[in-house]
Amino acid sequence: PLDRFPVKVWSRLGGRHARATNANQLRNGSAMGLKSHRVAVAEYLRTSRGVRCDAEQVMIVSGSQLALDLTARVLFDADTPVWIEDPGYFGGRRVLAMAGARLVPVPVDSEGLKVSEGIARSPRARAVFVTPSHQYPLGVTMSAARRLQLLDWARESGAWVVEDDYDSEYRFGSLPIASLQGLDRDSRVIYIGTFTKMLFPALRLGYIVLPADLVAPFAEVRSAMDTYSPTFQQAVLADFIREGHFARHIRKTREICRVRRAALIEALAHDVPALSVLGDPAGMYLAGTMPDGFPDREISFQAAREGLWVAPLSECYSESPRPGFVLGYGCANLDEISEGIRTLGRLVGTVRAARRHAGTLDAHGDEPGRKKRKPPIVVRSVGAGTGH
Repeated sequence: PLDRFPVKVWSRLGGRHARATNANQLRNGSAMGLKSHRVAVAEYLRTSRGVRCDAEQVMIVSGSQLALDLTARVLFDADTPVWIEDPGYFGGRRVLAMAGARLVPVPVDSEGLKVSEGIARSPRARAVFVTPSHQYPLGVTMSAARRLQLLDWARESGAWVVEDDYDSEYRFGSLPIASLQGLDRDSRVIYIGTFTKMLFPALRLGYIVLPADLVAPFAEVRSAMDTYSPTFQQAVLADFIREGHFARHIRKTREICRVRRAALIEALAHDVPALSVLGDPAGMYLAGTMPDGFPDREISFQAAREGLWVAPLSECYSESPRPGFVLGYGCANLDEISEGIRTLGRLVGTVRAARRHAGTLDAHGDEPGRKKRKPPIVVRSVGAGTGH
């Protein structure tokens, strides 16, 4: 929620560092990042996310995309098999494909990545890219049993687990879920996070928590890519975290996002009743499915022409795509949510009416003769008895 960011606090901290700048601070920095910032990040991750690390394992990068690109450069050769969630994060899939990895789609269900299916498809994969705390885009949480199964496989096969923990602080029905990395006792997890979603996109600061034996090769490759991240923003963010502003901001925006999510669901029920909402009450977006055969890409293009950004759910799939939408609500206020969903409802209604008139949809919104769509994933709530 950019409208609620404490700009005055950030400006004050920035001014303080600008006034205190000296010649030594104008020199080259470390490939790992500014030490004071890494110390603050490590402390935050230990206390808030259950990550097992110290500052020497933290590398500061320009967001999660660079973190994944760097990981691919260090660990993968051409045609290296890598599990990816299906559906999954299209940005991650694109980076891995550009690195030459051979992507192995692994289905996701209500417990997260189906590890047994991944083993059946590629038992000796080099790595797996997962979003266990809040799966993108379905919004499910990986169960404790699946987490342990995944770590067991990684240990036995010598594979790496790349954990993208992009918005896990935003849970509305329970406490934040501890990281997968915190369960790892064999140093197989590479943990990626970003401040650009929790603070503001223009910040362009994220981090990687590395197993100790990967610190040197990552630092060497990082030095060859872009040397290091700008140190001034790191210094400001270090104070922002250390002085408690970051924790207060998260608590405030978590409640704001909870209210906005509820408003979005209410608006969808009224204006787009055909959409079935998926996932846990968490994050800064939600996903929902539409009836089989629905043209979600076409609607997304039409919405974009009217200034409304909605991502087609089908684009997140490698196999057997399901139509639907991924809808962000973090930076939209209540009026913008209502207006946006009215626009989406109008576009959906126009397309469905036209297709029904043309005989491509029956009265229930499915294509005649097609197998009826399966009911949406039912996600159990995270709480007592789940092992989290």
